[in-house]
Amino acid sequence: MRFSIPLTVSASLCALSIAVHAQGLPPRVAPTDYASHGKAGSITIAAEFTGHSVPTQNGTFSSEDYVVVEAGLFGPEGSKVKISVEDFSLRINGKKSPTPSQPFTLVAKSLKDPEWVPPEPVEKKSKTSLGGGGGGDNGPVIPPKMPIELRHVMDQKVQKSLMPEGERATPVAGLLFFSYRGKTENIRSLELVYEGAAGKGSFALQP
Repeated sequence: MRFSIPLTVSASLCALSIAVHAQGLPPRVAPTDYASHGKAGSITIAAEFTGHSVPTQNGTFSSEDYVVVEAGLFGPEGSKVKISVEDFSLRINGKKSPTPSQPFTLVAKSLKDPEWVPPEPVEKKSKTSLGGGGGGDNGPVIPPKMPIELRHVMDQKVQKSLMPEGERATPVAGLLFFSYRGKTENIRSLELVYEGAAGKGSFALQP
């Protein structure tokens, strides 16, 4: 019976770590409800740049390593479209090669919850000298980490808001992530590029 508590904790963590399939965000009423939109074949792609902010239906998170685009795909009534995150890329400041959209597996480790207040950092004590005298100065401060249970909950909230993949009925919407560590104030121009099953297209976003 001594293993009952560890096994219970382990089972809970395993349940939290089960992959959550992207359900996407509720599409807005029309493409014009987004800041920008453009055509790719018979599909209209609408989008809004949110910077390093990660908006979900259950809270807003952030990422210092990625910027986010909330996108929606609209088509004729009853239409479907095959979607992959690889269909999208983001041209930042007119770069010749646009930055490809990244999968959640790469994004997850960079996510932060602005509402989580970390405890006071623990100071790392240095070892005493060989002479057995007084202890030396304290070592570097160890930055606190978000508890794994809270991180799993945050990851699931974001993962549910990702752009769904596979064949989907339109309209459909979700989040796209693009690698960018700089300040959004330094972004002068943005262009969302789409090359997928619906065709090809690109249009400017508002930084």
